[in-house]
Amino acid sequence: MARVTSIEFQKKNKDRVNLYVDGAYLMSMYAEMVYKYNISLNSEIDQESLTEIIKADDYEKAKNKALNYISRLERSEKKVRDKLEDEFDQEIIDMVIEFLKKYSFVDDDRFAARIVNNSMKFKRVGKNRIKQDLYIKGIDSAMIDKTLSDINQDEELENAIYLAEKRLAKIKSDDKKVLRTKLYQHLSYKGFGYDTINSAIRHVLDI
Repeated sequence: MARVTSIEFQKKNKDRVNLYVDGAYLMSMYAEMVYKYNISLNSEIDQESLTEIIKADDYEKAKNKALNYISRLERSEKKVRDKLEDEFDQEIIDMVIEFLKKYSFVDDDRFAARIVNNSMKFKRVGKNRIKQDLYIKGIDSAMIDKTLSDINQDEELENAIYLAEKRLAKIKSDDKKVLRTKLYQHLSYKGFGYDTINSAIRHVLDI
C-alpha cells in the first residue's frame, strides 16, 4: 500500500493536481479524480486502485483532447483516432470514440454527406474529386462508395456543363480541337469522369 502524503494543485493548470505518495511525486491528474476516488491526505492506495485512477485520468485527457480537436472543425473517426494514437493506448481511444459517437460528436455518415453536399452545391466538382476529398478526410472505402452512389448523375452533369461554360469563356481560340482538349483537361482536373466530360463538352460546343 502507498500512502498519500501531498495533493497539490498545479500553478499553471488549476484543473489538475500533483499527487505525492510516501513523500515522492507519483503522477498528475484531474482534480475531479481526487473527489471521485476519495483520495485524501494519509489515505492508502493499492495498485489496483492506482491503475484504475490512471486509466480514468487518461480517458478524461483523451476525451478533452478529442473534443478540443473537433470543436474547430468536424472530423472523421479515423482523424480523431490518428490524433490520439501517439499519446493514448487503444482501449482509451476506443472508449473516447464510443463517447463521441454516443453524443453524435463524430458521425462519419453525416460528415460524408455534408462533404458531398458542399462539393456538389458550391464547389461543383465531380465524383473523382469528391472521392479524393472523402479519402483525405478519413472516410472509409465502403462509406465512400455508398456516398458516391447517392450522387445524382444529372446534377453532376449540370455541374460539369457549368464549369465547362465558365472555362470556355476564358479560352482564346476558335479551334474546336483546342477547345475540346482544354475543356477535357479542366473537367478532368475537377474530378469528372470520361462520359460526363464528353457529354458536357458536346453540350457547350454543340457537337
